[in-house]
Amino acid sequence: MADNNTQEHTAGYGLYIMVWFGLIGLTLITASVAGINLGSITLVVALMIAATKALLVGNYFMHLKFESRVFKIFISVCIVTFLIMLILTFSDLSFR
Repeated sequence: MADNNTQEHTAGYGLYIMVWFGLIGLTLITASVAGINLGSITLVVALMIAATKALLVGNYFMHLKFESRVFKIFISVCIVTFLIMLILTFSDLSFR
């Protein structure tokens, strides 16, 4: 079935290159943070950097930025479910 309201969203190569450089920079920051002893916040910093990288990849390379609102809500529900499972896992580990 062809949709008559289909719009093609293309970003220029410059945007993809800038996102790629951003991902490389965040990877270098992650490697640097791994070598620094930040104590208990090391894991939090690494997860925040990983989440930022995941958002960049999802929005630009997977074109989620141009999807419909329903699809974005579905992705948000999946992320919230994952975060709940992550929080429950860490809370279980902290009380052992």
